[in-house]
Amino acid sequence: MTDEADFSILQSKLEAEFLTPLTMLQIPLSELLAETTTIIHQVMQGQSLSRLLPAMDERHRAGVQALSFFALRHWHRGLALSEQLLSKKAPNPLFKSLLALSLTLLSAEDFAELAQDEPQASDYPVYEAFTLVNQAVKAATLHRKTAPFKGLLNACLRRYQRESASLVAQVMQQVEVRYNFPAWWIDALAKAYPQDYAALLQAANQPAALCLRVNRRQVSLAQFQAKLAAAGIRTKQLDEDALMLEQAIPVPQIPGYAEGHFSVQDLAAQQAIKMLPLKDGMRVLDACAAPGGKTAHMLEHYDLDMSILDVDARRLAQVHENLARLKLLKADHADNPHYQIRTVAADAAALDRWYDGKPFDVIMADVPCTAAGIVRRHPDIKWLRRPEDVHKTAALQRRIVSALWSTLKAGGHLLYITCSIFPEEGELQATYLEKQLPGAQRLPALGQLLALPDEHGIVKHDGFFYALFRKSD
Repeated sequence: MTDEADFSILQSKLEAEFLTPLTMLQIPLSELLAETTTIIHQVMQGQSLSRLLPAMDERHRAGVQALSFFALRHWHRGLALSEQLLSKKAPNPLFKSLLALSLTLLSAEDFAELAQDEPQASDYPVYEAFTLVNQAVKAATLHRKTAPFKGLLNACLRRYQRESASLVAQVMQQVEVRYNFPAWWIDALAKAYPQDYAALLQAANQPAALCLRVNRRQVSLAQFQAKLAAAGIRTKQLDEDALMLEQAIPVPQIPGYAEGHFSVQDLAAQQAIKMLPLKDGMRVLDACAAPGGKTAHMLEHYDLDMSILDVDARRLAQVHENLARLKLLKADHADNPHYQIRTVAADAAALDRWYDGKPFDVIMADVPCTAAGIVRRHPDIKWLRRPEDVHKTAALQRRIVSALWSTLKAGGHLLYITCSIFPEEGELQATYLEKQLPGAQRLPALGQLLALPDEHGIVKHDGFFYALFRKSD
């Protein structure tokens, strides 16, 4: 990498989810480090990246996303190294975050060399050590809580440079550092998937490729794939509606975005429609619908009387925006009597606030969950969750599904969905629901999908769980 400190990430390799090219950003690395430190500090206090990043200065957002995604994937390394280098507790949490961030970046190649026999992200940030240390110390001066300790930061980073081999060897003794996940998470997966847990954890720390769902109301998959090929965009077909991009591209720059020719949706999420016995004219409820990917997928295939429900009015507005871009609003199909759409902002379990008394033929219950299956896209999740969240979320899921079940007509179908890999939200939950829901018959479905690499080392989809129930006549 260049030694020019005024350019932040000129030669950094980019992660698949970075939707803005960073190679030409002329932003001081010190500024990005300072802002990323603040963002990570806020994540550790319980705030999500999906809320924090959009609120940032747009000029810095891509750079901070790049750094924060990588750092949060490997945060245990930075924390463990910090503990080895500090003789006592860190002066304050913000300094702790800056030191851990700097060490995570400084040690990236050292840890990569230890795992040469394992699949590695080809896009970890690479910096000249001198530049990184210099810019980290400069970053410390940009905040009043870290400025008094810039000397301590400099000393820790330079000691790491001198003793990197022994320090890395020491922290690698910790299971959290080896797998880059909290110990409770590792234990839970080791118990649930004793043969696969190591591969699951490793895959969850790799960037996810961009997967598109073609809007067949607007264009065929073959036509769309040819359109992308003509623009020099290489893709691989994964399913009847799914294309995986071989290289990340800013989504709005993909041909056909403005025309509504596609949506971004993981392959696992695209499987929902295959398990539902949908027909034109059916009365369908998509509960907990936002941001509306599965809603749109159903409407791309069928003319439905669709109710779209979500507790968050702000996110429900996002569903409307997505449907508008895809030309799936009622106004786009005004002459079709079978095509109806209504949106309601309400708690799915509070039937008196939204249910009109007319039963549904089909219910898609994509219920709230820990999101343990999509950590590769949202690396902050493993830092936001606590062991007790699994049981709390499972209880909420039962409350919601029990309420929704009463709105399903006899002979109707309910598809239970989570993007989790914890059995409490998957198979154990499905077994409970089958026993507790009156007249419930469990039908064949995909069950637990695990985000594991295929024979070529490619992870094609996130972790999801599906269970299909039919209500007896």
